[in-house]
Amino acid sequence: MTATPALNQALSANLHGRTVVIFGGTSGIGLAAAIQAKAGGAHVTVIGSDATRAEQAARNNGLDAWRAADVTDSQAIYAALADIPTVDHLVLLAGTYVAGKVLEAEIAYLRQAFEERMWASVHAIRALGERLAKDGSITFISGMLSDRPNAHGSAVLAAASAAMEALARGLVLELAPIRVNTLSPGPIDTPIFTKALGDGRDAFVAALEQSLPLHRLGTPTEAGAAIVFLMSNGFMNGATLNIDGGARLV
Repeated sequence: MTATPALNQALSANLHGRTVVIFGGTSGIGLAAAIQAKAGGAHVTVIGSDATRAEQAARNNGLDAWRAADVTDSQAIYAALADIPTVDHLVLLAGTYVAGKVLEAEIAYLRQAFEERMWASVHAIRALGERLAKDGSITFISGMLSDRPNAHGSAVLAAASAAMEALARGLVLELAPIRVNTLSPGPIDTPIFTKALGDGRDAFVAALEQSLPLHRLGTPTEAGAAIVFLMSNGFMNGATLNIDGGARLV
């Protein structure tokens, strides 16, 4: 399409000079989004759980600032955001892979799925309050499990993912005119596979790829570009954007 270069230019212009804060921005999808937002002229701050990794991610990729915060600690969230005057685009991607069957796993462990996602997001939004730009956006992350849970201990994580989509739709009305959207990624090749699967990663990924319509995992760059789209397209609001290569259909 001949309009594509003009559209890309318009999206980049919507980020130029804007302040972007990304929780979970020190690796994987979040870091890819941070790099692309910075390339679009945004001032980007990444927040991760580990200070050394956050500082390295910011320095190695020319990002503007970094913070370290445990997203299950509300005081740490408030402290990380305390000195940022205005946030145009808030991206909330933090969350580990919480897998455990309801009849077997410790409740405190399963509760992390909601603490890391929904309650961390609520605290971040409350911490910023009026410092969230009215013409800006908030982007959550859910995941394919919200549509396609499995029998392998994903029920609570699936519920937490679906909750983020419902929270976004409610906040569209509650926080208007701030835009609120959710990214729902499928199998993306990020460090979470290694953390969750350890030595079994390669065999699992090889089998998974054969079942996927595109016969490959998505890349952090592809998922990061979807986040940039949600931030920069001013008419995207209350949407859940699936980026899974069609995996939810099989």
